[in-house]
Amino acid sequence: MGSDPGPIREYAQAAEGLGYCHVFVADHVLGADLAAHPELGAANYSYESTVHEPLTLLAFIAASTSRLGLCTGILILPQRQTALVAKQAATLDVLSGGRLRLGIGVGWNHVEYGALAMNFHDRGRRCDEQIDLLRALWTREAADFHGRWHDVTHAGINPLPVQRPIPLWIGGGRPGSPAPAEPVLHRIARKADGWFPADGLHLAPHGRETVDRVNALIVKAGRDPSEVGMECRIRLEDKAPDEWLREAEMVQDLGASYLTVETRGAGRSPAGHIDAIRRFQEHYTRHAGPLTQGESHASRG
Repeated sequence: MGSDPGPIREYAQAAEGLGYCHVFVADHVLGADLAAHPELGAANYSYESTVHEPLTLLAFIAASTSRLGLCTGILILPQRQTALVAKQAATLDVLSGGRLRLGIGVGWNHVEYGALAMNFHDRGRRCDEQIDLLRALWTREAADFHGRWHDVTHAGINPLPVQRPIPLWIGGGRPGSPAPAEPVLHRIARKADGWFPADGLHLAPHGRETVDRVNALIVKAGRDPSEVGMECRIRLEDKAPDEWLREAEMVQDLGASYLTVETRGAGRSPAGHIDAIRRFQEHYTRHAGPLTQGESHASRG
């Protein structure tokens, strides 16, 4: 999409008009110079990649639409100050009329963590505590919270969000290995309202095993798996429409709550992204019925 606000607005409005339930946007504060950081391997973004700050971008999309849901996919939580994220997310939820779903994860890029003066090595453990503090700040006028990394003494944010608390989903995995790592699976089971595997879980030989593993951990944590959503994604690049439909059915068979339609990776123009989600919508509607809330959405990334 680049940096022109016009195509971003047009894409969001097109997704809403086509019946997609929300838009899903990625997060990277900084991109590394991969020539100077060979340890990052085959990273799919760098300082040359345009990645908008997600909460700011979603605020713009919220003002450009009236019903389209807003989802971070995912916000790298441990490289940010928790109380500030709580405030930003609550404000976005209020100004959008309760349309935010906050997807979070721990990330993989140590360069970003270093530049933001955050510890890369304890990010998972800090994330556990951050989730608890976010929910406290979103549901209490004045929170009293004392953890290993956070100390909030009878203080709160104002305004509180429309959703109390804002739905909090957890992402994990990477291209070629879509299942989240074991510590992330446990975090999902204990704390998440839902989870995002990386793209391709429905195609992976262990996809069903991963879903069963998550559900078993949810039960072990004393929760009901039906109350924890899952969102999978399919890529439209270099695939025929019948293949889109076949993959959508595979995602449904895994028990997913949402389906992401991913249009990146094919060198499309902004108008080409809109055309891609329109063609998916038309083909899906023709063969499987209309898109419904909680079924499919567009990924801007």
